[in-house]
Amino acid sequence: MGFATGDTCPVGGVVLPAGVGEASVTLSHKTDAKTDGEELDGRRRRSAKSREAIVRAMFDLIGDGDLRPSAQRVADRAGVGIRTVFRHFDEMDQLFAEMNTRLRETLAPLLAGGMPQGTVLKRVRDLVGRRCGLYERLGPYKRSANLQRWRSPFLQKEHRAMVRDLRTDLERWLPELQGVPPAVANALEVAVSFEAWDRLRTDQKLTKKDTREALEALIEALVASAVPPRA
Repeated sequence: MGFATGDTCPVGGVVLPAGVGEASVTLSHKTDAKTDGEELDGRRRRSAKSREAIVRAMFDLIGDGDLRPSAQRVADRAGVGIRTVFRHFDEMDQLFAEMNTRLRETLAPLLAGGMPQGTVLKRVRDLVGRRCGLYERLGPYKRSANLQRWRSPFLQKEHRAMVRDLRTDLERWLPELQGVPPAVANALEVAVSFEAWDRLRTDQKLTKKDTREALEALIEALVASAVPPRA
């Protein structure tokens, strides 16, 4: 049975005029809903902040040379608990994907752009200079990815994409490759690859300058064997 307008209704043991209690209850519900919404927004902001801190920590640790940082080291660097790391990234490919986005944003200017011009020799030297700059920045992240690529579909896909992108960039700088024997074109692709650069820098322990000069000599010899001197 309801209450007619003007009647009274008991609220919390106190008799109030009809409508006042209803308004209070409605206001209370609205306040509770607002509080719940604010708490949810706060949790989302904290969660997003923790996630960003984890990605940044992983990115920085690898950049510092820790190619396979443990979850505990990531948690310590990020300032979060280890459970938070696993809660955000129960699948490593999720973390790899977010790191890859950050890395692409950082490296895009080193790969894209640049205006190929001048003789073949000049373009070879410009290309080698750009690649060496790219690989110096990319180095620790690519080495880390190589260690884990065998078990990560995401890293396998990204590696194939990188190979394609670098081949396209090589052809942009040296369009003469369209007319050379496939063996020479394939050899040139290897010569300007990350793997060739890393062999010189890591295994042979060459300086940046010596690495660049070695790659220039190798690529110039390959180009000279297949491209007319007048180009």
